[in-house]
Amino acid sequence: MKKIFLITNLFFAVQLSNAQTDPVVMEVNGKPVTKSEFLQIYLKNNNNPKYDQASMDEYIEMFKKFKLKVAEAEALGYDTIPKLKKELEGYRKQLANPYLIDSAENKSLVEQAYDRIKTEVRASHILIKVDPNANPKDTLEAYNKILGLKKRIEKGEDFASVAKMKGGSDDPSAATNGGDLGYFTAFQMVYPFEEKAFTTPVGAISDPFRTRYGFHIVKVTDKRPARGTIKVAHIMVAVGKEAKPETIANAEKKINELYDKLMQGSKWEELVVAHSDDPGSSKKGGELPAFGSGTSQRMVPSFEDAAFSLKKDGEISKPIKTEYGFHIIKRIEWKDVQPFETMKKELQNKVNKDDRSKKTQDSFVLKLKQQYNYKKSAKQPADLNWFVANIDSSFYQGKWKCDKLTTDNELFNLDGKSFTQKQFGAFLEKAFRTAKKDEFTKLVANQYNNWEKTAILEYEESKLMSKYPDYKALVNEYHDGIILYEVMSDKVWNKASKDTAGLRKFFEENRVNYQWPKRFDAEIYECNSPENANLVYKMLKKKKNTSKEIIEKVNATSELNLKVKTNKFDPEITPILKGRTFVVGRNIPYQFEGKHYVVKLNQELPVMKKEFSEARGAATSDYQNYLEKTWLEELKLKYPIKINYDVLYNLNKN
Repeated sequence: MKKIFLITNLFFAVQLSNAQTDPVVMEVNGKPVTKSEFLQIYLKNNNNPKYDQASMDEYIEMFKKFKLKVAEAEALGYDTIPKLKKELEGYRKQLANPYLIDSAENKSLVEQAYDRIKTEVRASHILIKVDPNANPKDTLEAYNKILGLKKRIEKGEDFASVAKMKGGSDDPSAATNGGDLGYFTAFQMVYPFEEKAFTTPVGAISDPFRTRYGFHIVKVTDKRPARGTIKVAHIMVAVGKEAKPETIANAEKKINELYDKLMQGSKWEELVVAHSDDPGSSKKGGELPAFGSGTSQRMVPSFEDAAFSLKKDGEISKPIKTEYGFHIIKRIEWKDVQPFETMKKELQNKVNKDDRSKKTQDSFVLKLKQQYNYKKSAKQPADLNWFVANIDSSFYQGKWKCDKLTTDNELFNLDGKSFTQKQFGAFLEKAFRTAKKDEFTKLVANQYNNWEKTAILEYEESKLMSKYPDYKALVNEYHDGIILYEVMSDKVWNKASKDTAGLRKFFEENRVNYQWPKRFDAEIYECNSPENANLVYKMLKKKKNTSKEIIEKVNATSELNLKVKTNKFDPEITPILKGRTFVVGRNIPYQFEGKHYVVKLNQELPVMKKEFSEARGAATSDYQNYLEKTWLEELKLKYPIKINYDVLYNLNKN
């Protein structure tokens, strides 16, 4: 995740084709950065750009550091490391996909996606797993198995029972849900699955079809208008899957008490902070990401149904149970499916990244053939016959080689470039073995079509950098992000972690910066009423009463009566302790922000130096900053920087 964050958020160099009149803002080791290049980067990293001198001076300092690091990474050859070259190639191909499609066909897919988002399908499926690269024997075996299961259902057996039975669905969830996937819409399943679900009538079972997971059959059980998108908050009382009945009963009791509190006027935010077991949302008032039609976010069906049953913003549900525990749900905002024009850009991005975009490539290849004056060789059929005659059973074992090929005749010509027998032979050597044995004529024809399409798309891909400045900018962006991450790892992050001797030396030289403040070793009893606080205070008088015993007694009538925190607290950053005077032992109850507290102070700890093991995290972070600062000073001496301030301070002027 750290690498992706850097690639998308650091200051990337974007190399653009610029006119000679494009002035230079700065030079790094003699390499110019033009106004258009700098301005594109600046605007990308500033939603509210300011062109005054102070803002430009601040930004140019950050930009100089970035450029120095990239210059050093390139000088050290990071962009030639095979692992990084392979990684960049993967990103480059992803970025190329939107440029290798038929725009007209793509437009229809965007419109199709919008139409589907307005509908939700409920379907069940049975999966028979098979690897995408499985051999023909295993592929056929999986196909026959899924076909056999379909026939059993068609003869009257229950779909869910067949999915659950031994030898039924390979989807592990089928054991509990019988293959039922609930409701879904566009982009929430892989595209081939979505396609079958939306084109199969309600009540019908699809023919077997294949995805990257294997073979499926789908039974569509319902279709309904999309319910839109909803944002909710929740209070959760967690219950583990293996929880005992007593634990479940206590959790249900607690959620019901919380619901009663809400009905009596207690504040939602206070109850969330005090009692919700969802750490991801409890600090945000229980708020969850929006979910529903057109989002990738999905919730378990019982949670979704309860959320969408709320009719107005602010409405609160009665407690519900899911596989994660008990919940109370509060509706924050509901939106119907947005108009097409509002969603168009978002849908376009999703389609471009989705498998469905591959459907447009065939028509795109035809257009490329016209654009680049495609010519098929007159001798192509005869030259392909050589492969039919020379392929044998070793092909299915991945051992076939075209080393017997003595000619290298042109099979087709594109844009004046020849594509030949040997190139096709190299493709065949690595080809996916899909055809049945001995069907060599069909095999060669299919593989030739695959190779021709691949070769034409690769040729177009090779020209994208010169044809599309935006694409070139993105590729260079990823290039710099990848090598920057790697050089920072070697020079700063990993070095600080691995250089134990250097880290310890840095710690000893700066030990004054790593101290524990004055702290309280204490037990803090948080009560919901003054009566319970007084009860805790009385029980603390007897030293034999442990915190566990106090909790059991005070919470006998309600799980909400008392919470206890035991720790070493910094009173300056702990709001309930800050500015108060405490004595060792029990302290008189007091009120803070609507809660009642009793503090038992076990010991007041003075300011003391941290040991290396206690300060290691903070010291490592500081050591990283020290290493980066020192490294940058070296780079400034190594790579001279010149800045044209007249251009820098007039970026917003033509």
